[in-house]
Amino acid sequence: MQKHLLLFLFVTFMLNKAASGQNLKAEITGKVTAEGEGVSFAAVGLKGTSYGTTADENGNFTIKNIPAGNYELLVNTVGFQPYQKRIGVGAEKLHLKIELQKATRQLQEVVVSGTMKETYVMQSPVHVEVYTPKLFQKNPTPSVFEALQMVNGVQPQLNCNVCNTGDIHINGMEGPYTMVTIDGMPIVSSLGSVYGLSGIPNSLIQRVEVVKGPASTLYGSEAVGGLINIITKSPKDAPLVSADLMATSHREFNADLAVKSELGNAQSLLGINAFTFQDRRDVNHDNFTDITLQERISVFNKWSFGRKENRLANLAARYLYEDRWGGEMQWQPEFRGGDSIYGESIYTKRLEVIGSYELPLPEKISLQFSYNNHRQNSAYGNLLYLANQHIAFAQLLWNKSLKRHEILVGLPFRYTFYDDNTPGTQKVNGNNQPQQLYLPGIFVQNEISLSEKLTSMPGIRFDYNSTHGGIFSPRLGFKFSPNNHNVFRLNAGNGYRVVNLFTEDHAALTGSREVVILENLKPERSWNASLNYQKFIDLNKGYLNVDGSLFYTYFTNRIMGDFLTDPNQIIYRNLQGYAISRGGTFNADWMFNFPLKLNAGTTLMEVYTVQNTGDKSDEKQPQLHAPKVSATYAVSYTFGKPGITVDYTGRLYGPMHLPVLENDFRSEKSPWFVQDNVQVTKKFKNHLEVYFGIKNLYNFLPENPLMRPFDPFDKHTGTDNPHGYTFDTTYNYAPMQGRRGFVGIRWQLQAK
Repeated sequence: MQKHLLLFLFVTFMLNKAASGQNLKAEITGKVTAEGEGVSFAAVGLKGTSYGTTADENGNFTIKNIPAGNYELLVNTVGFQPYQKRIGVGAEKLHLKIELQKATRQLQEVVVSGTMKETYVMQSPVHVEVYTPKLFQKNPTPSVFEALQMVNGVQPQLNCNVCNTGDIHINGMEGPYTMVTIDGMPIVSSLGSVYGLSGIPNSLIQRVEVVKGPASTLYGSEAVGGLINIITKSPKDAPLVSADLMATSHREFNADLAVKSELGNAQSLLGINAFTFQDRRDVNHDNFTDITLQERISVFNKWSFGRKENRLANLAARYLYEDRWGGEMQWQPEFRGGDSIYGESIYTKRLEVIGSYELPLPEKISLQFSYNNHRQNSAYGNLLYLANQHIAFAQLLWNKSLKRHEILVGLPFRYTFYDDNTPGTQKVNGNNQPQQLYLPGIFVQNEISLSEKLTSMPGIRFDYNSTHGGIFSPRLGFKFSPNNHNVFRLNAGNGYRVVNLFTEDHAALTGSREVVILENLKPERSWNASLNYQKFIDLNKGYLNVDGSLFYTYFTNRIMGDFLTDPNQIIYRNLQGYAISRGGTFNADWMFNFPLKLNAGTTLMEVYTVQNTGDKSDEKQPQLHAPKVSATYAVSYTFGKPGITVDYTGRLYGPMHLPVLENDFRSEKSPWFVQDNVQVTKKFKNHLEVYFGIKNLYNFLPENPLMRPFDPFDKHTGTDNPHGYTFDTTYNYAPMQGRRGFVGIRWQLQAK
C-alpha cells in the first residue's frame, strides 16, 4: 500500500511539474554585437512564433513571457549576415551574446519592392537594386530627383529649360513609364510626378529600391518601365536628432532636420526640409535665368505604434509648398501671366498621407492606404494653368505560407480626381468636366520553391478601369541559384498604362506650344522581359559583386507626342505601329582589401518607334532624350587615421536625340559629355561630419538651350526670320549650371 501511495505521489508530482512547465513564462535578454561594438536596431525573434523584438541603439534586447521549450533564434539586420541558433528556454532568465558577421555584399540586404514582402536580395526572384543614403552622400543634392543621377540606367531628365521641371527615365523610357512610390504607396504620380521627389528630407530615407522592367502585376499602371520605391526610416531605427546643412557657391542653401520622440507606446519621427535659391544667373547671356529660382519647405512626420505580437501600425504625412520661377532676368511677380516680360511661375501645394495596419487576425492580413492632394497654380508666359488633383488608394494584402508556396493576394482600389483649366477637362460644348477614375483590382502571386536552387513566381492581375474596362496583366519569373555566389533571374510580363496627357507631359503645359489630340486615346500595352545574372566573388577582406541584365519591351498603342511636325504644336495620337526598348546594363561593386571602394555601371540601349504607313519605307524614329550609351561611377578612398574620405563621382552621357525645329541650326544630337564631382569628408567624434567639394568639375554647359529667347511671345516672328523659328524651351540635355563649390555639415545625436 505504501509503495502504491509513493508511486501515486511521485506521478502526481511529475505531472504537476510538467504542467507548471507548460505555463512557465521565461525571459531572454542579450546583446547583439559586431567587431566588439553593439549593433543598433537588429530584429531578434523566435522562428515560427510571434515572440520577437528590436534591439536598442546599443544592441541590447529583451524578449519576455516566452513559454518554456526549444526554439530557433533568428537575428537579422541590414548590412550583416543572418544569425541562427538553436536555444532552450527554461525557468531561468537566459542571457545571450550574439556576434554578427558583416555582410560584405548586397546579396544579404533586405528588399520589399520585387515581391511586396521582406526578403533578401539573393532570394528575391525579381532583381532589385538597393541604394542607401551613403551612396547619395558621396555627391550631396537637395532632392532625391537629383540624387538618382548616380543610379545606372536611371536618368533624371529636365523637360523645360525655363522652369527646370523634369521626370525620371528608366532604361530610356520616359517619366510616365516609371512608378515612384514612398513606402510602397503610389502617391508620386500624375500631376505630382514632376514635384513628388522634391522636398523628401534625405535624413528620413532608409534606402531606395529600384526595379527595372515589368512591375505591372504588383503595382499596376505606370510601372511598365520600372519602379522606384523610397523607403523612409522607421522611428524606432532613427537617431534622436539628425541634421544636414549644405550651401553652394551659387548661393543654394539646403537644410534637413529630423527629430525623434516618444509618446506612450508610439514613436514619432519629424523631418523638415528647406531649400532656397535666389541668385539670378545668366552665364550664356540670353537674358534668361540659367536655373529656376526656388523656395521650398517640406514637413514629414511618421508615427510607429507598438502593438501586441509586434503587429505593424504606421502612419505618415507630408506637406510640401514650393514657389519656383524662371524667365527673363528682369521678370518680377507683377508680370506674372502677362505678355510683356516672359516668366514661368509655379506655386505648388501638396499633401500626402500614408498608412499601414496589420489586422488582428490569425492570418497575416494587412491594410495599406494613402491619399494625396496636389494643387498647382502656374503661369507659363501668358498661359495660366490651374490644376487640382486627389488620389486615394487602399489595398488589402494577404500573405500565406504553404510548404513550398509563398502566396500573396492583393485587393487594390484607386480613385483619381483631376480638374484643370485646359481642354483636357472640358466637354465638347466647353463646359468644365473634371476627370474621375475608379480602378478596383485583384492580383495573385505565388512564389514556389521548386527545389533548393530553383524558384518560380507566376502572378496575374486584373484591373477594372471605369473608362477603359477590364485589363489583365500576367507575369512569370524564375530564379536559379546553383550556389550562394551565383543567381540567375528571368522575368516576363504584360503591362498597361492609362494616360492623362495634361498631368504627365510638362512640355504640353508650357506656353511655347499648343496641344493637339487627334483621336480618342487608347491604353498602351506592352510585353516585356528581362534576364539578370549576379555574381559574388569573395576576396581577402574584400569582395566583388557584379550583375548584368538584358531587357526587351514591345509596345502597342503607344501614346506618341509629335514635337517635329509643327514647331508650334505637340500632336498626340496612338501609334499605328509598335515601339521597342531593348538593351543591357552592367554593374560592379568592388571593395578592395585596403580602404578603396568602386561602384560603376554602364547601360547600352536602343529605344525607337516604327510607324506603319502601308509601304516598305517604314523607318525607325529614335526616342528623344535616350542616349544609347551612359555610365555612372563612384570611387571612394578613406584615410583611416585622419578620418578623411575622398569621393569622386560622375556620369557619362552618350549622344541623345533632341527635339529640334525644322531647319534648326542646332544639332539634332547632343555631344558626348560628363558631369563629374569631387568631395572630401572629415569625420569627427560624436557623429559629426564636415564635407566640401566641387560639382560639375569640368564646367560642362549645353549650347543654345532656348530658341529665339529675345522674342518669347513670338510677336516678331515675321521680321528677319527666314526659317520661321519660334520660341521653344524643349531643347534640353543638361542643366545650365556650371562648376560650383559646396560645403556642408552632418550631425547625429544617438540615444544613450
